Amino acid sequence: MKELEYPFDCDYIIRKKKSIKKQLINEKKNLIEKNIAILGGSTTSDIKLVLELFLLNYGIQPNFYESEYNQFWQDGVFGNEELDNFKPDIIFIHTTNKNIENYPIITDSKEDIDKKMNTEFQKFKQLWESLNNKFNAVIIQNNFDYPFYRILGNKEATDIHGKINYITKLNLKFAEYAEEHENFLINDINYQSASYGIDKWADEFYWHMYKYALAVSAIPVLAYNVANIIKAVFGKNKKGIVLDLDNTLWGGIVGDDGVENLTIGKETSGGQVYTAFQEYLNEYKNLGILLCVNSKNDEENAIAGLNHPEGTLRPDDFVCIKANWSPKSQNMVEIAQELNLGVDSLVFVDDNPAEREIINQQLPEVVAPNIGDRPEYYIKIIDKSGFFETVNISNDDLKKNKMYKENAARNNTMKLFNNYGEYLESLEMEATIEHFIPMYMARIAQLTNKSNQFNLTTKRYTQAEIEACEKSKDYITLYGKLKDKFGDNGVISVVIGNIEKNVLNIDLWIMSCRVLKRDMEFAMMDKLVEKAKENNIDIIRGYYYPTTKNNMVKDFYKIQGFDKIEEDDEGNTTWELKTKDYKNRNNYIKVEGK
Repeated sequence: MKELEYPFDCDYIIRKKKSIKKQLINEKKNLIEKNIAILGGSTTSDIKLVLELFLLNYGIQPNFYESEYNQFWQDGVFGNEELDNFKPDIIFIHTTNKNIENYPIITDSKEDIDKKMNTEFQKFKQLWESLNNKFNAVIIQNNFDYPFYRILGNKEATDIHGKINYITKLNLKFAEYAEEHENFLINDINYQSASYGIDKWADEFYWHMYKYALAVSAIPVLAYNVANIIKAVFGKNKKGIVLDLDNTLWGGIVGDDGVENLTIGKETSGGQVYTAFQEYLNEYKNLGILLCVNSKNDEENAIAGLNHPEGTLRPDDFVCIKANWSPKSQNMVEIAQELNLGVDSLVFVDDNPAEREIINQQLPEVVAPNIGDRPEYYIKIIDKSGFFETVNISNDDLKKNKMYKENAARNNTMKLFNNYGEYLESLEMEATIEHFIPMYMARIAQLTNKSNQFNLTTKRYTQAEIEACEKSKDYITLYGKLKDKFGDNGVISVVIGNIEKNVLNIDLWIMSCRVLKRDMEFAMMDKLVEKAKENNIDIIRGYYYPTTKNNMVKDFYKIQGFDKIEEDDEGNTTWELKTKDYKNRNNYIKVEGK
């Protein structure tokens, strides 16, 4: 919904929240349902209502538990029956500088202040650890915003007695805790309040009248950032940026003006703007975000522009380049197909409003942000849109662009063979298939939430839930890595099975579409049956729940040799395999693993 995309009108969202919710419920399909507990140190009712809007817009149907006013610590440490029965997937702790109980005073010694800070930090640490032990849920904790006043003036930032100095150090302790705990995430209201404007953020009227720790008009800013974290936890991030070239990556039109006359580089103010934008995009590439080109241009001119000596990005930095005179909507579809991604995984960045509108009309699943006609603001608009909110960074992410290029090389090699089996043999594939291990937990959780097409049950797991399955004797867990002569694909398949007596129910089976039809699905099944037999399991049951995206795996279990035993009116199917009848089906992959 455009009204919920950055830059949004905060006052409009507050004013129209009921009608926006009604529209979202009517429009959004295939929502994933999640339980979200809000533990507040101030009034949170409107935060909950606005957070719901952003989550619905991201395809997440939230069920909420909301603590009573300022009962966040009591609920978390002592608990209550309602929260215990709620079993949250996400716990959002909304505290602010209003909830700091142990501020320094001017007569305190350094030892006194250190003691106060330790007491304050331990109070929160006890809360986090109590919640983690009870619920094993993802915890999102606000850090602290600065107060709107400075008793010591600028010295507040450096004197040990200053509140700003104190909060800065306390925020650093929160950050250090987050570094050490993967299922603990910080919502950075210190940045959000500064970006919004501390004077506007800290409206004391709302605090004294309603115990709102921030101005009502700032609530959408906070809720939007929390929603971005939650959607990233559940794999709702975008995966690639598709870029126009002329007047987007550089100033001017390469076909008309010539490469030598393009505006880019650090010699002029105009050129610096485009250089800064290319440098910004390059940072995303290094993070594993896929960069593509979709330009109305002759390919020769496009490549020449990308090879401009003052440019940051080069042709090799893009996994796909479509420079032609076809409609950009057609190019978008072809880019998504070549990458084995849904078009809804892509962000289209083009300075031309007419081209953006065509994409909006013909491919509404694609986000085409209104970047305007001022290139100096491109970074701000894309950055604050939260398309690529990061909750963890895996080694596979950092190699993503390289992996996609290697996949293109595999596809080109395939064209040289008339026999598909001979092609698979030529890849010299090796797989590692084992139970979940700590090294890959972040990647496994990421994959379970990102995979939409090869996802038989469409279940989503947080990293905490993944870790709980691995520790439980009631589950069989497997991850699969695949490499070949072109490179390492990393972790590309995950299976979770729940043991009930002599039956294994496959709760989750996912695989990256990058490795489809290379026997990896057979190699994973071979190992799963092997593990099932080791656990005296006679029957494996598989389940397929259809969505708009996973039709490709409708007959997956049939291909694997299962018998269909049930199907309902909605197309949900149940399949069964007797382990004693199973014969290994992988013919082309050398498999290692315990």
